[in-house]
Amino acid sequence: MQDMKFQRLLIILSLVLIFSNCTDVLDMAPDGNMQMDEVLSDPDKVEALLNRCYEKIPQKGYSYWFFESLVVAASDDGYTSDEAQGVPSTDIYTDNTSASSHAMRDSHDGHGGNNTGYWANSWQQIRLCTQFIELIDGAAVNKETDRGRFKAEARVLRAFFYMELIKWFGKVPILEQTLPFDADFSTMTRSSVYDVAKFIVSDCDAALAEPNLPWRIDTSNEAMRVTKALALALKTKAMLFAASPLHNEGQNYWEEAYTTAKDAVTKLKANGYELFTKTTQPAVYGTGPGAAFRQLVTQNADYSATPRDKETIFQVRSGDVFVWHIGYIGSNMANTYKCGTSPTQELVDAFETIDGQPVLNLTKPYLDEKHLQPNYNTLNTLYSPNDPYANRDPRFYETVIHNGSSIVFDSKTVKIETFVGGAHALNFDITNRSSSRTGYYHNKMVTPGASGNNGINNSKWKYYRLGETLLDLAEAAAEAGHLNEARAAANEVRARSGMPELPVGLSQAELTLRIRNERRVELAWEEQRYFDLRRWQEPTGNLSETCKWFTAMVINKKSDGGFTYTRQNISGNPRGGWQNRDLLLPLPLNEAATLEAVTGQKWQNPGW
Repeated sequence: MQDMKFQRLLIILSLVLIFSNCTDVLDMAPDGNMQMDEVLSDPDKVEALLNRCYEKIPQKGYSYWFFESLVVAASDDGYTSDEAQGVPSTDIYTDNTSASSHAMRDSHDGHGGNNTGYWANSWQQIRLCTQFIELIDGAAVNKETDRGRFKAEARVLRAFFYMELIKWFGKVPILEQTLPFDADFSTMTRSSVYDVAKFIVSDCDAALAEPNLPWRIDTSNEAMRVTKALALALKTKAMLFAASPLHNEGQNYWEEAYTTAKDAVTKLKANGYELFTKTTQPAVYGTGPGAAFRQLVTQNADYSATPRDKETIFQVRSGDVFVWHIGYIGSNMANTYKCGTSPTQELVDAFETIDGQPVLNLTKPYLDEKHLQPNYNTLNTLYSPNDPYANRDPRFYETVIHNGSSIVFDSKTVKIETFVGGAHALNFDITNRSSSRTGYYHNKMVTPGASGNNGINNSKWKYYRLGETLLDLAEAAAEAGHLNEARAAANEVRARSGMPELPVGLSQAELTLRIRNERRVELAWEEQRYFDLRRWQEPTGNLSETCKWFTAMVINKKSDGGFTYTRQNISGNPRGGWQNRDLLLPLPLNEAATLEAVTGQKWQNPGW
């Protein structure tokens, strides 16, 4: 009987931490080979225990599986050329996903696997953090000031992993204390996203009250350690999600999200955080209005008391963005590998013209389901369908390679030809992974001047930066009715790239749409759009307007040297991942079934 109970709890304990034997977890170090009192009596081992809390921070960028930018490829910003290659996006595009096996949840290369992925990894880390918080007060430390900092770090890390769970799964249990094997799991419930967000806020507030937790990491040997700045960014993000339609359960939390974000931005600025607005390497990035924006996302934040980059809040120590001519220009050129994920026409349409006018009517961007009939903004006088890449937001040119772009590769200037018959033409053949499906290539994460011998972009993924938190504030302020503050926050981000201010006099609904579009443009390829599209939906909604049909730009060269531009669907079939069930990832099948049997409550997310 006891053995049966233990086996049952082993399944449930992905929520707390799976161990290979029935020794009380609090009496044993995480590796299972050393008694915990041995660890707690040695300051170096105590620091090693804290280091365990930093493990399993998910990798981002092109590091998912076979150099795939999976989260971007599953949003409406990108379309992969690997769709027939057996990579995770293959299953998403064909709707070959289930609660027992989901390519996004179970993706490889540091994200999980074993059909549990983000779920198991996040809970394991949450338990390690909770265990550390419970034990550190009685542990040996080299300096007494370390004790408070270590405990604060564990709280911020616990908040970080709870935020990851909210993003992917929505409602989850709040486990404030470690649970023994003989705990009564029958009363465990999934807490509302608001309640989990408040728990994240409480952890972050406790960390912010710790005088020994720094605001910024200024030495490389402390790279990736968390800070008060990250605590503020996490508080802001948690409340933004809690207030969003998908998660708010019919309650209006926007005012609370706004006050949280306003406080965060105020304190970040007061403690030395500011937007990176001027390139320090004009020979590499040029002197245009988008130069600083491009340098920010392709270079590591520096560790210094007077850093060059004062915008980055948290970047991971390992897990490079890793662009190896993937999503850049593909293998249609020597010394390149494949195309990977390319920007969609839908992303291109999102970039305004330099006068600050949207190209499309944001209320209804397309007149048809398949996006072949753009609904142009009648107030825009600078955009021409016959010259679509002229006069665009400077961030467009730093994000998207288009027909006529000029790049330097292998020390040679290359003129990009995506027109039919051109050197870099698009290809709709799903067995061809060398060419773009969309007529565009990605360049935001690529340092200008890449080459066959020096093409890997080893910048660290920036999980949080001030520009994002400013846009969190802008959105929350707009939704809460603080329109002037919403405009000011968005305008601050726009000014970096030379874009004019948002117009005065926009209605709340109009301003909210403009800020949502601003998020898309500023944060493209930074794995934000995937979650934005979902949290903006009602629980009964779906992603059919944004993630069902995708278009490419087919360009033909005329005899006079000009071009014709025709929108065409990338596939004759809708792409998978747009249904109601796709708003959240499924809990692992066995986990959900066992928890439902034990608690008598519904645990699985809708539709799975």
